[in-house]
Amino acid sequence: MNIALWILQVVVGAFFVYHMTLLLRPNPERLRQGMKYVLEMPSGLRVFTGVADGLAGIALIFAGFIRPVDWLVPMAAAGLVLLMIGAIVFHLFRREYPNIALNAVLLLLSAFIAYGRFAVQRFDA
Repeated sequence: MNIALWILQVVVGAFFVYHMTLLLRPNPERLRQGMKYVLEMPSGLRVFTGVADGLAGIALIFAGFIRPVDWLVPMAAAGLVLLMIGAIVFHLFRREYPNIALNAVLLLLSAFIAYGRFAVQRFDA
């Protein structure tokens, strides 16, 4: 179980770090096809989401290696669950259904990581 959680943490964390780069340094030419919402988001929301995505992604990948802060992994995953709920609501109002599906998958993966690190396979075990 520990190996599966680590693999998920790295994959989900890498996705959110990548998404942070898209939000904080948007390239209008590249984003016009599938991620037009990034260009249309209010700048404050875009920056908040980008920073939250990036910090949570980094915590998922690296906090488990540092003993005093390994508790950040389940907290970051739980924060991502909340962030994905907000993203689903945001995309629901815009009728961007493929994005809602992706956010739902990310929500489930983040919830699995949070549950796994809170209850099933803690780092101190």
